[in-house]
Amino acid sequence: MTLPIVWHPDYTVALRPNHPFPMSKYFYLRQALEERGLMETGGWLAPAPLKALQVAGAHDIGYVERVIACTLTADETRRIGLPSTPEVARRAQLSSAGTLLAGRLALDRGLAVNAAGGSHHAGPDYGSGYCVFNDVAVAARTLADEGAAPRILVVDCDVHQGDGTAWIFASDPRVFTFSIHAQKNFPARKAVSDLDVGLEDGLGDEAYLARLSDALDEAVERASPDLVFYNAGVDPWEGDRLGRLALTLEGLRRRDRLVLERLRGRGLPVAAALGGGYSRDPHELAARHAILFEEAAALAA
Repeated sequence: MTLPIVWHPDYTVALRPNHPFPMSKYFYLRQALEERGLMETGGWLAPAPLKALQVAGAHDIGYVERVIACTLTADETRRIGLPSTPEVARRAQLSSAGTLLAGRLALDRGLAVNAAGGSHHAGPDYGSGYCVFNDVAVAARTLADEGAAPRILVVDCDVHQGDGTAWIFASDPRVFTFSIHAQKNFPARKAVSDLDVGLEDGLGDEAYLARLSDALDEAVERASPDLVFYNAGVDPWEGDRLGRLALTLEGLRRRDRLVLERLRGRGLPVAAALGGGYSRDPHELAARHAILFEEAAALAA
């Protein structure tokens, strides 16, 4: 099976020079995947933007409408860290649509990856930390409401806690949230996931993978999921600008392999989203993100 990859050219929008969010990584990731033979030129699956009511399955409709109308307050825009523009709003709608499409593809084909998403800091009625809409939450709520996946597990391996996802599903037993993250990293105020594993600064490959392996087994056992969303942020890497852990590149690869093989070995459909990763070199950052696709493609084949 060829790995289904969801991508859209409008995942990348123009930001001011030297903006701290590495927006260009989505463009360079496509190039990296083409160079590795994982994506033919033009050979991706492109989503259509979700409508406001679709996004409102996971977010307050008033907040969603302010995003789309570009009428966010200065405080709301500052908390997100991205400008309130039509391009940023459309990108958020597309990213959510892409993760939803990846979820549908995973249910049909076993494994799919959205080459964006993982915007896990966006909460019920706000955005935060470069996250406008919580794409995994939108996708999970949609598929649960449809009955396509009555029980869903979110496996979040970004270096930052998936606080927005935890807040959104705090009272929804259909979605089990699991976050493994650097405990002292952003956000300062942690949410309560169904399963949280807060890690000490500087944790390396072996200790990290051991903790992840045990917690992943626990999460699957407790969730009994019909579908898994995997946030595969690469910011646990030892050189990431916003990370506090110490995984090597091989450690990141072993992490992705462990998660994907463990879940697919149990027959669980997996939809992966890109997650965070921060570097001033977009080529190097795209190469780190490409590890997920390499491991997923090898497993799909």
